[in-house]
Amino acid sequence: MAIEKMTMPQLGESVTEGTISSWLISAGDTVQKYDPIAEVTTDKVTAEVPSSFEGKITEIVAKEGETIPVGETICYIEVEGSSAENKEETAEKPSKKESEKPKDESAKTRYSPAVLRLSQEHNIDLTKVVGTGAGGRITRKDITKIINNGGIKSETSAPDTKPKQESKVEKTPELPKMTESTPVSVSNGDKEIPLTSVRKAIASNMVRSKHEAPHAWTMVEVDATNLVNYRESVKASFREKEGINLTFFAFFVKAVAQALKEFPEVNSMWAGDKIVQKRDVNISIAVATDDALYVPVIKHADEKTIKGIAREISELAAKTRNGKLTSDDMTGGTFTVNNTGSFGSVQSMGIINYPQAAILQVETIVKRPVVINNMIAIRDMVNICLSLDHRVLDGLVCGRFLARIKEIIENISSETALY
Repeated sequence: MAIEKMTMPQLGESVTEGTISSWLISAGDTVQKYDPIAEVTTDKVTAEVPSSFEGKITEIVAKEGETIPVGETICYIEVEGSSAENKEETAEKPSKKESEKPKDESAKTRYSPAVLRLSQEHNIDLTKVVGTGAGGRITRKDITKIINNGGIKSETSAPDTKPKQESKVEKTPELPKMTESTPVSVSNGDKEIPLTSVRKAIASNMVRSKHEAPHAWTMVEVDATNLVNYRESVKASFREKEGINLTFFAFFVKAVAQALKEFPEVNSMWAGDKIVQKRDVNISIAVATDDALYVPVIKHADEKTIKGIAREISELAAKTRNGKLTSDDMTGGTFTVNNTGSFGSVQSMGIINYPQAAILQVETIVKRPVVINNMIAIRDMVNICLSLDHRVLDGLVCGRFLARIKEIIENISSETALY
């Protein structure tokens, strides 16, 4: 028999860790290949993790509620195999000689909010910590181990093999000191609500986005009168024919997709030493549930009709609220559009969906008096608000991008194709 290990899978492009929401098996259980063994939550999705092997669960390493880095062991499973294979597979730690070989340190300076918080609270110099995560990334377990051991010791310090020189590493700015240990007074009648794994993941990703990406913000006012009139004239027949609602949001997503093709700079991501301009236009749409916010993705939105986009919006929203989203539904997004107008907002500043470079908020359409040709008219007006990563984008290209969306929406007419 051989012992195989199951590791935390990567449930998204930028996902580096996941939280075990619940185990669906126990030690001693026999599972088939592809049987679900655990439910894992990230900032992007809640998904079931299937077994990669057929065999017997011998040990569960990760506890429910514990956050585990991608690639780290979560459980062991006994499978059919030779004794020789068994020796190879049960070898958990490399030899001292192997451990001294040069390591991939590409992610060493990518610190999670939890790592930053703990290091600041316990005065730990992260530049002296050897990370055990992928690419040398420092994990929360690394910091916790150092704290439990009373501080950094020689075995956890990186060897000083180079002559001393002025450090070129920028000092990481401190995060706000609002942590779970921050005292908050609780009075009679106050309600304490435990954080769910989804809420923790959302909080972590939002802090990371605001901490790493210098946000800038701009807004454009759009006359949506033609859109309102056109949709009003076709929404009943569309509903009868397609079985779904023709929403204003579908028109805006289509306009954004078209504008992204014309301004590909906006369809980009910051990658440390370079900017990655994405080829595909995959639009993430924000969908809220009672206690969380998810961003499923409309893939190749620029190639879809308004009808096709409307159907995907309807299907993804239903899957979100029914808890049926898959990791594939949540991955690949290059730009996010948020329908904040659905709950009456007229102006908002969205937090960028990291590692994307921008997020667009579509506000509610309201009737307002507008001056047209020196005359006052009542028009259907809407604000579109853009938050952008100023490392990637500047005001000029973003202004042109918003102007193009404005032009597309204001020129909608009875000739606009839905199919």
